[in-house]
Amino acid sequence: LVQPARRVALDVIAAVSDSDAYANLLLPTRIARARLSPADAALATELTYGTLRMQGYYDRVIADAAGRPVDRIDPPILDVLRLGAHQLLSTRIPSHAAVNESVAQARLVGSRSATGFANGVLREIGRHTPEEWRERVAAGARNEDDRLAALTSHPTWVIRAFRRSLAAEGRGDELEALLDADNAAPRVNLVALPGLAEPPAGARPDRFSPVGFTGDGGDPLGLVESSKGRLRVQDEGSQLAALALTRARPVRSGERWLD
Repeated sequence: LVQPARRVALDVIAAVSDSDAYANLLLPTRIARARLSPADAALATELTYGTLRMQGYYDRVIADAAGRPVDRIDPPILDVLRLGAHQLLSTRIPSHAAVNESVAQARLVGSRSATGFANGVLREIGRHTPEEWRERVAAGARNEDDRLAALTSHPTWVIRAFRRSLAAEGRGDELEALLDADNAAPRVNLVALPGLAEPPAGARPDRFSPVGFTGDGGDPLGLVESSKGRLRVQDEGSQLAALALTRARPVRSGERWLD
């Protein structure tokens, strides 16, 4: 049997691959439908978003380990390999558990030969450390932009656009740090509506917004529901923009405002 969190993660990853589904909309519904525990919901969330976030990098690792381009791998098996690669290279899940669970998933979506193929690819990935894979992927890059695209899982055109933009401001040396930061899991910002006397447990005051709080991760809906509707998910920057607008003078006749 496949662990429930991994079933949910693969289901969402496959939906994104097959039909361009929105993971952020689909994942919560699949977690609720599977009635996952908080721990399993957190694992499903990490496996789903982590795999999708670094999919471009994992595809290069898989192609190397498999000895063939990823477009020659059956899509259902490729999704299993991506999920397995994430567990092997970017989590603390033991290698044997990652391989065994992934092979069990391959058995559910592919033929016997495809299952054996997946087993071989995953074991090849597990034979090398994450650092060794980064070196191998980097060594196969065609140029510097391709290297950054591979290691940070960004499209090459995005790398080039960022490079031009930063160079124009004399900040070209910040490119790699910016790409790495873009792959970091974002914090969850919330705003307290009038009438909320105390911040709920698990939320910390934001640095700049006097009405903002930061959650400790996971699904923020629990905090929102416990506040009886007086806490909403909202980026701190948009909170500050709204607060600044409340301090602006009234609009005068004939003026145009940029929203």
